[in-house]
Amino acid sequence: MYNLIAKIGEGALNLCHETGGLLHLLFMVIKSLFPPRFDPGEFLRNLYKMGVKSVPIIILTAFFTGGIMVIQASVFVKRFGATSLVGWGAGYAVFREVGPILLGLMFSGRVGSNNTAELGTMVVTEQIDGLKALGIDPMQYLIVPRVLSMIIMLFLLTIIGDVIAIVGAALFGILIADVSFAAFWTSFSQNVHVADVVHGLIKAGVFGFIVSLTSCYAGMTVRGGAVGVGRAVNNAVVTAALGIVISDYFLTYSLS
Repeated sequence: MYNLIAKIGEGALNLCHETGGLLHLLFMVIKSLFPPRFDPGEFLRNLYKMGVKSVPIIILTAFFTGGIMVIQASVFVKRFGATSLVGWGAGYAVFREVGPILLGLMFSGRVGSNNTAELGTMVVTEQIDGLKALGIDPMQYLIVPRVLSMIIMLFLLTIIGDVIAIVGAALFGILIADVSFAAFWTSFSQNVHVADVVHGLIKAGVFGFIVSLTSCYAGMTVRGGAVGVGRAVNNAVVTAALGIVISDYFLTYSLS
């Protein structure tokens, strides 16, 4: 019984410690933004590295996501002749839920994990200490540009992904569900509204914030050499995934 209570207490203390560390990092990021104090060159490099280089995998993921949704719906479309619902169903689901969540998780796996590994490697090889010795603030040079880049690029990538997912849904609707493009577009344009798009983009911005904060915190708090870097990458991806799912629930509830 004592050991169980000790483990629960240890877990609670670790949770409080990690939460406090994340909040402190958030405070430091906000402090560096008012007024803005970060390296613009590093910001632009991260926009390219995290955003532009992620476009191919985002396009591939989004295209087949739209196709999978139509494939799943094709059984009911053929059985009940519900062709007028395909465009609306695909657009509503992609814009509000499927697009932001899947792209957020893909972004976390590609960009968040890489960011954690880079920062963690810099910590264990004492490059962070070297920056401090040169009078360079790691927060302004490394963290803030990465946080801003991830938020902005996941927002923009979600827009691209939404468009590609709808294209994929329309194409697979023609090939598999025998739904003409005209029927798909009529259903989509008449029933999907701007609020649905805004709903998903708000989620994308929040998910980008979660991925950026968790990955930066995990990277900057690495301990234990190369093994610690691997552990930090795993923790960052898992924490970001949980944060995305949990925040999606509260955002869906509050925005509906």
